[in-house]
Amino acid sequence: MDLSVTIAGVRVPSCFMNAAGAHCVTREELEALGRSRSGAIVTKSMTLEPRQGNPEPRYCGFPGGSINSMGLPNLGYLAYADLIPSLRRFGKPVIASVAGLCEDDFVTIAAVIDKSGPDLIEVNLSCPNLPGKPQIGYDPEASERLIRRVRQVVTVPMGVKLPPYFDPAHHDIMAQVIGRTGVDFLSLINSVGNGLVVDPERETVVIKPKGGFGGLGGPVIKPIALANVRAFWTRFEDRLPIIGTGGVTTGIDAFEHLLCGASAVQIGTVLVEEGLGVFERLEQELTAVLDRKGYASPAACRGKLKEL
Repeated sequence: MDLSVTIAGVRVPSCFMNAAGAHCVTREELEALGRSRSGAIVTKSMTLEPRQGNPEPRYCGFPGGSINSMGLPNLGYLAYADLIPSLRRFGKPVIASVAGLCEDDFVTIAAVIDKSGPDLIEVNLSCPNLPGKPQIGYDPEASERLIRRVRQVVTVPMGVKLPPYFDPAHHDIMAQVIGRTGVDFLSLINSVGNGLVVDPERETVVIKPKGGFGGLGGPVIKPIALANVRAFWTRFEDRLPIIGTGGVTTGIDAFEHLLCGASAVQIGTVLVEEGLGVFERLEQELTAVLDRKGYASPAACRGKLKEL
Protein backbone atom coordinates (compact mmCIF):
# COMPACT_ATOMS: atom_id res chain seq x y z
CA MET A 1 0.00 0.00 0.00
CA ASP A 2 1.17 3.52 -0.80
CA LEU A 3 1.51 5.37 2.51
CA SER A 4 2.76 8.58 0.92
CA VAL A 5 1.00 11.83 1.76
CA THR A 6 1.20 15.47 0.73
CA ILE A 7 1.85 18.28 3.21
CA ALA A 8 1.46 21.82 1.88
CA GLY A 9 2.26 20.64 -1.64
CA VAL A 10 5.29 18.59 -0.57
CA ARG A 11 5.16 14.84 -1.18
CA VAL A 12 6.20 12.80 1.84
CA PRO A 13 6.95 9.12 0.99
CA SER A 14 5.54 7.81 4.29
CA CYS A 15 3.01 9.32 6.67
CA PHE A 16 5.30 8.51 9.64
CA MET A 17 8.11 10.83 10.68
CA ASN A 18 10.06 11.74 13.79
CA ALA A 19 8.90 14.52 16.06
CA ALA A 20 11.35 17.38 16.57
CA GLY A 21 13.37 16.38 19.59
CA ALA A 22 13.53 12.63 19.08
CA HIS A 23 16.90 11.37 17.73
CA CYS A 24 17.44 14.45 15.58
CA VAL A 25 20.04 16.69 17.24
CA THR A 26 23.36 15.68 15.66
CA ARG A 27 24.50 15.07 12.09
CA GLU A 28 24.72 11.36 12.86
CA GLU A 29 21.15 11.22 14.16
CA LEU A 30 19.76 13.20 11.23
CA GLU A 31 21.58 11.03 8.69
CA ALA A 32 20.30 7.91 10.44
CA LEU A 33 16.77 9.27 10.02
CA GLY A 34 17.58 9.77 6.36
CA ARG A 35 18.52 6.09 6.02
CA SER A 36 15.49 4.93 8.01
CA ARG A 37 11.90 4.43 6.90
CA SER A 38 10.93 7.82 8.31
CA GLY A 39 8.96 9.76 5.72
CA ALA A 40 10.84 12.97 6.48
CA ILE A 41 13.83 14.26 8.41
CA VAL A 42 12.63 16.64 11.10
CA THR A 43 15.43 18.58 12.78
CA LYS A 44 15.67 19.38 16.45
CA SER A 45 14.07 22.73 17.27
CA MET A 46 17.02 25.06 16.76
CA THR A 47 18.00 28.17 18.67
CA LEU A 48 20.36 31.03 17.88
CA GLU A 49 23.25 29.65 19.92
CA PRO A 50 24.15 26.00 20.55
CA ARG A 51 22.57 24.68 23.75
CA GLN A 52 23.52 21.82 26.04
CA GLY A 53 19.99 21.78 27.43
CA ASN A 54 18.85 21.07 30.95
CA PRO A 55 20.77 18.93 33.48
CA GLU A 56 20.53 15.14 33.39
CA PRO A 57 18.48 13.09 34.03
CA ARG A 58 15.98 14.94 31.85
CA TYR A 59 14.02 12.10 30.22
CA CYS A 60 12.27 9.14 31.82
CA GLY A 61 9.94 6.56 30.38
CA PHE A 62 7.22 5.21 32.65
CA PRO A 63 4.24 2.85 32.20
CA GLY A 64 1.92 4.75 29.89
CA GLY A 65 4.28 7.37 28.57
CA SER A 66 7.30 9.56 29.18
CA ILE A 67 8.29 12.78 30.87
CA ASN A 68 11.07 15.07 29.71
CA SER A 69 12.57 18.45 30.34
CA MET A 70 15.24 18.54 27.66
CA GLY A 71 15.64 22.31 27.45
CA LEU A 72 16.18 22.47 23.67
CA PRO A 73 19.65 20.93 23.36
CA ASN A 74 20.76 21.63 19.79
CA LEU A 75 23.74 22.58 17.63
CA GLY A 76 22.61 26.14 16.90
CA TYR A 77 20.94 27.31 13.72
CA LEU A 78 24.10 27.91 11.70
CA ALA A 79 25.13 24.26 12.09
CA TYR A 80 21.73 23.11 10.81
CA ALA A 81 21.91 25.60 7.94
CA ASP A 82 25.12 23.84 6.90
CA LEU A 83 23.62 20.37 7.37
CA ILE A 84 20.32 20.75 5.56
CA PRO A 85 21.65 20.76 1.97
CA SER A 86 23.46 17.45 2.52
CA LEU A 87 20.36 15.85 4.09
CA ARG A 88 18.45 16.29 0.85
CA ARG A 89 20.45 13.45 -0.70
CA PHE A 90 18.25 10.96 1.12
CA GLY A 91 15.35 11.77 -1.19
CA LYS A 92 12.83 12.72 1.46
CA PRO A 93 11.64 16.10 2.72
CA VAL A 94 13.67 17.98 5.30
CA ILE A 95 11.55 19.80 7.87
CA ALA A 96 13.45 22.45 9.80
CA SER A 97 12.08 23.10 13.27
CA VAL A 98 12.73 26.68 14.34
CA ALA A 99 12.62 27.91 17.94
CA GLY A 100 14.00 30.88 19.80
CA LEU A 101 14.42 32.41 23.22
CA CYS A 102 12.81 35.67 22.09
CA GLU A 103 10.74 36.85 19.14
CA ASP A 104 13.67 38.31 17.20
CA ASP A 105 15.50 34.96 17.39
CA PHE A 106 12.76 33.24 15.40
CA VAL A 107 13.02 35.78 12.58
CA THR A 108 16.81 35.65 12.42
CA ILE A 109 16.89 31.87 12.39
CA ALA A 110 14.05 31.43 9.89
CA ALA A 111 15.60 33.86 7.39
CA VAL A 112 18.87 31.92 7.29
CA ILE A 113 17.34 28.45 7.42
CA ASP A 114 14.96 29.30 4.58
CA LYS A 115 17.95 29.91 2.32
CA SER A 116 19.53 26.56 3.23
CA GLY A 117 16.87 24.68 1.29
CA PRO A 118 14.48 22.84 3.64
CA ASP A 119 11.23 21.60 2.14
CA LEU A 120 9.15 22.84 5.07
CA ILE A 121 9.73 25.00 8.13
CA GLU A 122 7.98 24.21 11.40
CA VAL A 123 7.86 27.13 13.84
CA ASN A 124 7.83 25.79 17.39
CA LEU A 125 5.52 27.96 19.50
CA SER A 126 5.19 25.37 22.22
CA CYS A 127 8.29 24.22 24.07
CA PRO A 128 7.18 23.71 27.70
CA ASN A 129 10.61 22.90 29.11
CA LEU A 130 12.57 26.17 29.16
CA PRO A 131 12.80 27.48 32.73
CA GLY A 132 11.38 31.00 32.91
CA LYS A 133 10.13 31.00 29.30
CA PRO A 134 6.34 30.76 28.75
CA GLN A 135 4.93 28.97 25.74
CA ILE A 136 4.23 31.54 23.02
CA GLY A 137 1.35 29.41 21.73
CA TYR A 138 -0.71 30.30 24.79
CA ASP A 139 -0.57 34.02 23.92
CA PRO A 140 -2.65 34.64 20.76
CA GLU A 141 -1.42 38.21 20.24
CA ALA A 142 2.26 37.27 20.60
CA SER A 143 1.71 34.23 18.37
CA GLU A 144 0.12 36.30 15.63
CA ARG A 145 2.85 38.93 15.74
CA LEU A 146 5.59 36.31 15.61
CA ILE A 147 3.99 34.27 12.81
CA ARG A 148 3.53 37.38 10.69
CA ARG A 149 7.16 38.38 11.15
CA VAL A 150 8.49 34.91 10.34
CA ARG A 151 6.16 34.57 7.35
CA GLN A 152 7.79 37.65 5.80
CA VAL A 153 11.22 35.97 5.64
CA VAL A 154 10.15 32.42 4.72
CA THR A 155 9.58 31.32 1.13
CA VAL A 156 8.97 27.58 1.66
CA PRO A 157 5.73 26.24 3.19
CA MET A 158 5.61 27.18 6.87
CA GLY A 159 3.75 25.50 9.68
CA VAL A 160 3.42 26.02 13.41
CA LYS A 161 3.79 23.49 16.21
CA LEU A 162 1.22 24.26 18.86
CA PRO A 163 0.77 23.33 22.50
CA PRO A 164 -2.29 21.41 23.65
CA TYR A 165 -5.42 23.50 24.13
CA PHE A 166 -8.12 22.43 26.56
CA ASP A 167 -11.00 24.77 25.81
CA PRO A 168 -12.98 25.23 22.56
CA ALA A 169 -12.63 28.99 22.97
CA HIS A 170 -8.85 28.62 22.69
CA HIS A 171 -9.23 26.51 19.55
CA ASP A 172 -11.44 29.24 18.07
CA ILE A 173 -9.01 32.03 18.92
CA MET A 174 -5.96 30.22 17.57
CA ALA A 175 -7.81 29.11 14.45
CA GLN A 176 -8.54 32.77 13.74
CA VAL A 177 -4.87 33.66 14.25
CA ILE A 178 -3.77 30.84 11.95
CA GLY A 179 -6.30 31.78 9.32
CA ARG A 180 -5.05 35.36 9.23
CA THR A 181 -1.32 34.70 9.09
CA GLY A 182 -0.64 32.50 6.07
CA VAL A 183 0.20 29.29 7.93
CA ASP A 184 0.50 26.31 5.56
CA PHE A 185 0.26 23.38 7.99
CA LEU A 186 -0.14 22.55 11.67
CA SER A 187 1.76 20.18 13.96
CA LEU A 188 -0.44 19.10 16.88
CA ILE A 189 0.55 18.74 19.69
CA ASN A 190 3.73 19.33 21.61
CA SER A 191 4.16 17.56 24.93
CA VAL A 192 1.69 18.33 27.71
CA GLY A 193 3.62 20.65 30.01
CA ASN A 194 4.05 20.62 33.75
CA GLY A 195 3.50 16.95 34.41
CA LEU A 196 5.13 15.32 37.39
CA VAL A 197 6.16 11.68 37.75
CA VAL A 198 7.14 10.30 41.15
CA ASP A 199 9.32 7.31 42.02
CA PRO A 200 7.59 6.03 45.17
CA GLU A 201 10.45 3.67 46.11
CA ARG A 202 13.10 6.37 46.12
CA GLU A 203 10.52 9.00 47.15
CA THR A 204 11.85 11.34 44.49
CA VAL A 205 10.90 12.91 41.21
CA VAL A 206 12.30 11.09 38.16
CA ILE A 207 13.92 13.99 36.26
CA LYS A 208 16.19 16.72 37.59
CA PRO A 209 15.23 20.01 35.87
CA LYS A 210 12.51 22.29 37.20
CA GLY A 211 12.03 20.30 40.38
CA GLY A 212 10.86 17.28 38.38
CA PHE A 213 8.22 19.04 36.29
CA GLY A 214 8.32 18.25 32.58
CA GLY A 215 6.44 17.61 29.37
CA LEU A 216 4.38 14.43 29.12
CA GLY A 217 4.43 12.31 25.97
CA GLY A 218 3.43 8.86 24.83
CA PRO A 219 0.11 7.00 25.19
CA VAL A 220 -1.01 9.03 28.21
CA ILE A 221 -1.48 12.14 26.03
CA LYS A 222 -3.13 10.51 23.01
CA PRO A 223 -6.70 11.59 23.88
CA ILE A 224 -5.52 15.20 24.24
CA ALA A 225 -3.65 15.04 20.95
CA LEU A 226 -6.64 13.53 19.15
CA ALA A 227 -8.92 16.20 20.58
CA ASN A 228 -6.68 18.96 19.26
CA VAL A 229 -6.29 17.36 15.84
CA ARG A 230 -10.07 16.98 15.59
CA ALA A 231 -10.76 20.49 16.87
CA PHE A 232 -8.56 22.12 14.24
CA TRP A 233 -9.73 19.74 11.51
CA THR A 234 -13.35 20.80 12.11
CA ARG A 235 -12.29 24.42 11.73
CA PHE A 236 -10.14 24.02 8.59
CA GLU A 237 -10.81 20.57 7.05
CA ASP A 238 -8.77 20.08 3.86
CA ARG A 239 -7.72 23.74 3.71
CA LEU A 240 -4.87 23.11 6.16
CA PRO A 241 -2.92 19.85 6.54
CA ILE A 242 -2.33 18.63 10.08
CA ILE A 243 0.55 16.52 11.36
CA GLY A 244 -0.72 14.66 14.42
CA THR A 245 1.69 14.06 17.29
CA GLY A 246 1.03 12.41 20.61
CA GLY A 247 0.60 8.83 21.75
CA VAL A 248 1.35 7.05 18.48
CA THR A 249 2.87 3.69 19.40
CA THR A 250 0.91 1.38 17.06
CA GLY A 251 -0.66 1.45 13.63
CA ILE A 252 -4.08 1.72 15.28
CA ASP A 253 -2.95 4.89 17.06
CA ALA A 254 -1.89 6.37 13.73
CA PHE A 255 -5.22 5.37 12.18
CA GLU A 256 -7.04 7.22 14.97
CA HIS A 257 -5.04 10.37 14.22
CA LEU A 258 -5.93 10.03 10.52
CA LEU A 259 -9.62 9.57 11.32
CA CYS A 260 -9.54 12.73 13.41
CA GLY A 261 -8.10 14.70 10.49
CA ALA A 262 -4.32 14.29 10.47
CA SER A 263 -2.56 13.90 7.14
CA ALA A 264 0.59 12.46 8.73
CA VAL A 265 1.90 11.61 12.20
CA GLN A 266 5.08 12.26 14.13
CA ILE A 267 6.48 9.96 16.79
CA GLY A 268 8.59 10.82 19.81
CA THR A 269 8.39 8.59 22.87
CA VAL A 270 8.13 5.32 20.94
CA LEU A 271 11.07 6.35 18.72
CA VAL A 272 13.21 7.04 21.78
CA GLU A 273 12.18 3.77 23.44
CA GLU A 274 12.27 1.48 20.39
CA GLY A 275 14.70 3.02 17.93
CA LEU A 276 14.58 3.59 14.19
CA GLY A 277 13.13 0.17 13.40
CA VAL A 278 9.83 1.42 14.75
CA PHE A 279 9.04 3.13 11.43
CA GLU A 280 8.90 -0.17 9.54
CA ARG A 281 6.72 -1.75 12.25
CA LEU A 282 4.29 1.15 12.24
CA GLU A 283 4.05 1.10 8.45
CA GLN A 284 3.21 -2.60 8.50
CA GLU A 285 0.62 -2.18 11.22
CA LEU A 286 -1.08 0.80 9.58
CA THR A 287 -1.11 -0.97 6.21
CA ALA A 288 -2.87 -3.92 7.83
CA VAL A 289 -5.46 -1.64 9.44
CA LEU A 290 -6.18 0.29 6.25
CA ASP A 291 -6.43 -2.91 4.24
CA ARG A 292 -8.82 -4.47 6.77
CA LYS A 293 -10.95 -1.31 6.78
CA GLY A 294 -11.00 -1.02 2.99
CA TYR A 295 -9.10 2.26 2.72
CA ALA A 296 -6.67 2.57 -0.19
CA SER A 297 -4.42 5.20 1.43
CA PRO A 298 -4.03 7.38 4.51
CA ALA A 299 -5.79 10.21 2.69
CA ALA A 300 -8.85 8.01 2.10
CA CYS A 301 -9.70 7.89 5.81
CA ARG A 302 -8.59 11.39 6.77
CA GLY A 303 -11.23 13.19 8.81
CA LYS A 304 -13.75 10.34 8.50
CA LEU A 305 -14.42 10.11 12.23
CA LYS A 306 -18.14 9.55 12.87
CA GLU A 307 -20.23 11.01 15.65
CA LEU A 308 -22.76 8.93 17.53
